[in-house]
Amino acid sequence: MRVDKFLWCVRYFKTRNIGTQACKKGAVKINGDAVKPSREVYPGDEITVRKNQINYKLKVLDIPPNRVGAKLTDLYRTDITPKEEFESQDILKYAKDYYRKRGTGRPTKKDRRDLEDFTEETED
Repeated sequence: MRVDKFLWCVRYFKTRNIGTQACKKGAVKINGDAVKPSREVYPGDEITVRKNQINYKLKVLDIPPNRVGAKLTDLYRTDITPKEEFESQDILKYAKDYYRKRGTGRPTKKDRRDLEDFTEETED
């Protein structure tokens, strides 16, 4: 089975086209090598998928006959993603919470002073 179709069948991508585009961009690797969407997947292969700034790692157990339900995906793949990947995503989320929301207007005097203090400290 093609790698783009496999990732669609085990529900890593919503459509096959999105899976194909991810392969073309180099976000999908099999056993450490970037692959084209037409690359065949075999049981025992280790696939790395970069999606939403997380490198998911999965091991292929079997090839599904067609797209399977969410509860049945564990029959065809094992998720071996390290926990550090998800922890780094949490840290990134907390860092984004500090910044101003889009559309909240111009920075206040206090915001500008905080920015100036921050830039002066980094220059020293």
